[in-house]
Amino acid sequence: MPLPVGDVSTTITLVLIAASTLSACTVLGGGLYEVLVVDPFWPKRPGIIQPQNGGISRRRFWIPAHTVFEVLLIVALIAAWHNAGVRVALLVALVSHTVMRVWSLVGFVPRAVAFEKSDPAEVDEAAAVLWTRRSLLRLPLDLVTCLATLAALAVA
Repeated sequence: MPLPVGDVSTTITLVLIAASTLSACTVLGGGLYEVLVVDPFWPKRPGIIQPQNGGISRRRFWIPAHTVFEVLLIVALIAAWHNAGVRVALLVALVSHTVMRVWSLVGFVPRAVAFEKSDPAEVDEAAAVLWTRRSLLRLPLDLVTCLATLAALAVA
C-alpha cells in the first residue's frame, strides 16, 4: 500500500528513503570506482593506496559513506515500518549491507590496513592481486542493497 499523499510524515519518510537510496548508490559507485580505477593498478604500485606515500586515503571516503548510509537506512526503516512493502525492501537492503560489512570488517579491512601500512617495496604483489579479486565479490551485495533501496522508493 503506497504511503498517503500530502502528509508531512509521509514527505519526511519519502525523503529519508530517497536519501538512503542515493547513499546506497554512492556506496555502489565507490565500490565500482575502486574495482575499475584503483584495484587494477595498486598491486604493482602500492603507494597508490598509501596516504603516507602520497596515495589515496580510502578511509576518507568509506567511513563517512558507510556511516551516512547506515544511519539513513535505519532511520528510513523506522519511519516506513508501517508500510509492509517498503519495510521488506529496506530489510533486504539492511541484511545485504550487513553481510557485506561484516564480511569486509572480518576478511578485507585488516588486510587492506596491512597493505596501506607496509613498505611499498615489501608488499607481496600476488597477495595484493588476490585481495583485489576477492574484493570484487563484495560488489553483488552492494548491488542488491542499492536495488532494494530503489525498490523501497518505488513502492513508497
